[in-house]
Amino acid sequence: MTRLTADIWVSAYLARLRVHDIPAFVVKKGDATAGAVLVKLNTLDGNATVYQRSFDLMTGERTWVVLSKGDEHSVDDALARQRGFDPDLWVIEVEDRQGRHLLDEPGLSD
Repeated sequence: MTRLTADIWVSAYLARLRVHDIPAFVVKKGDATAGAVLVKLNTLDGNATVYQRSFDLMTGERTWVVLSKGDEHSVDDALARQRGFDPDLWVIEVEDRQGRHLLDEPGLSD
């Protein structure tokens, strides 16, 4: 199966969020073709969660898992460390008081 490039996936994700009136923006633009994508969910109450894509070797499934969760400052520190390791990394920030990120929806979860 052909995989989408990072920039196309990010564009599609941002469009899906707009349809649901969920504000989101690119904090860090990574490599257009193969950059990994991290999604920071900011619930606007001082807390945040960062999701990263994970690959399950046993099942072959790709899922979104929590990389960091807690107060926004700690989560931002974790993001900064990841950006230090991977200059090709994309960081998308989603702002939603209800905690919606849509990563579990069909087309985004696989």
